[in-house]
Amino acid sequence: MSSSPDTLWINARLATFDAANLAPYGALDGHALWLRDGRIHAVLPQGEALAAFGGGEVRDAKGAWITPGFIDCHTHLVYGGNRAAEWEKRLTGVPYQQIAAEGGGIISTVRATRGLDEDELALVSLPRLKALMKEGVTTIEMKSGYGLTLADELKQLRAARRLEAALPVEVATTLLSAHALPPEFASDADGYIRHVCEVIIPAAAQEGLAEAVDVFCEGVGFSPAQTRQVFEAARAHGLKVKGHVEQLSNLHGAALVAEFGGLSADHIEYLDDAGVAALAASGTVAVLLPGAYYFLRETQKPPVEKLRAAKVAMAVSTDLNPGTSPFASIRLAMNQACVLFGLTPEEALRGTTRHAAQALGRGATHGQLAAGFVADLLLWDIDHPAEIVYGLGTNPLTRRVFRGVVQHEG
Repeated sequence: MSSSPDTLWINARLATFDAANLAPYGALDGHALWLRDGRIHAVLPQGEALAAFGGGEVRDAKGAWITPGFIDCHTHLVYGGNRAAEWEKRLTGVPYQQIAAEGGGIISTVRATRGLDEDELALVSLPRLKALMKEGVTTIEMKSGYGLTLADELKQLRAARRLEAALPVEVATTLLSAHALPPEFASDADGYIRHVCEVIIPAAAQEGLAEAVDVFCEGVGFSPAQTRQVFEAARAHGLKVKGHVEQLSNLHGAALVAEFGGLSADHIEYLDDAGVAALAASGTVAVLLPGAYYFLRETQKPPVEKLRAAKVAMAVSTDLNPGTSPFASIRLAMNQACVLFGLTPEEALRGTTRHAAQALGRGATHGQLAAGFVADLLLWDIDHPAEIVYGLGTNPLTRRVFRGVVQHEG
């Protein structure tokens, strides 16, 4: 990164989420943030920082709270079309099986995504990303999974990289080819998994288009045995793993993710005690996705109390996608996690900062206000951090800082 003048943020209240700070929210009063070359150089008592600051820009936060930038660690943001008409049918009682038989469901999104080129796909996805950035997202995961052919899966990942190049945001890319069975393999799930393992994963790895590989391990997705094959292929090509697991039933997918040292086990509404223990032992993050739970009107909640007791890190994410969570709002996801799943506001904010960073393999560099971490900051016109999660419809975010540079002032 090119050299830039140091910046010192003063007169702020810091919600650091620093793992070494056991105060609620990792709060610090009377401290300043010293930024250098896109990273946090130091967090010091304000008087000490002003005395030591050798030159650069001093910026007055005027009493604002500063948090780390938000991290949306599970999204399907890059896709074509939408499924509002399908949703309307479901609300009137039309069963999903009928909708799918009529050409709806995930395959309708696959058709729409395949029908767009890389430029068009990035363009239609741009408003969703901008909406998340306006709420403070500075790092975001984007999955493939709506192409289901080699060319179309790689096209989705390239579109995600194109979005990253166009905007002040960091994108983590995940290959989710094992999302659904494409029409070309309608009666041959094992054949498709072989194709994923032998063709798609190697190509994505060779081109450096994916950091991790994900699988929808579920009765309506892929079996644990098929999931294991995908994880083995991912490991053979140097890619990390994560899983859509225990969303609709308990196939012990979370334990499989943990066995492979996976970054995260996502959804986990049907996670059992053995699964909780496996995540705790491996350090795998539990990613809670309340948007899908809400939109599908589910009733089985993830075992939050057991995850707490086992000290499993819990992240919170939007799961932004056209079929089950069409919400480009990280603050809504946090609010839902509190209201529907029983998280505290502090847990929800930790779940979109420190724990979300862990879910993307960035726990040592992102999601905390601490020396050495990236200088992704949010300034809030609030009296208490809980306000970020509490009220929706207005946005108290006044500045979004990415790599030390103010990108938005409102």
